[in-house]
Amino acid sequence: MTSVVQLIRSTALSDVAEYAYAATAPADARLVFLAGACPLDADGATVAVGDVRGQAAQCVENLRTALAAAGAGIEDLVQTRVLVASSRQADLVAAWEVVRAAMGDHDVPSTLLGVTVLGYDDQLVEIEGTAAVVD
Repeated sequence: MTSVVQLIRSTALSDVAEYAYAATAPADARLVFLAGACPLDADGATVAVGDVRGQAAQCVENLRTALAAAGAGIEDLVQTRVLVASSRQADLVAAWEVVRAAMGDHDVPSTLLGVTVLGYDDQLVEIEGTAAVVD
């Protein structure tokens, strides 16, 4: 199924960012608001302790699972926010590289943030998002 999300780029803004600067969805779209996808396995244990990339990959898989449960996929994302519990830019970049690769051609608008702490023991990464689908 083709996504209803339209990614918007502006020639007036830098093309250095690896994402579209805006996205729209039609008025008849059903919005899907996703809780932050965490690096937890099916039993609720934090995976890839100490590994930003490994946690980002688990977050992406959990995000895909939540999207699928709502009848959506990665290509239906309108926006994401990637949270990394670190003050090191290299950690943020490592998480972003995993997330960006998972998005493929759908370079959804996104915000990457370094935060002090996240909710689960040993958690380093969390990914929030909003998607849009037409039933």
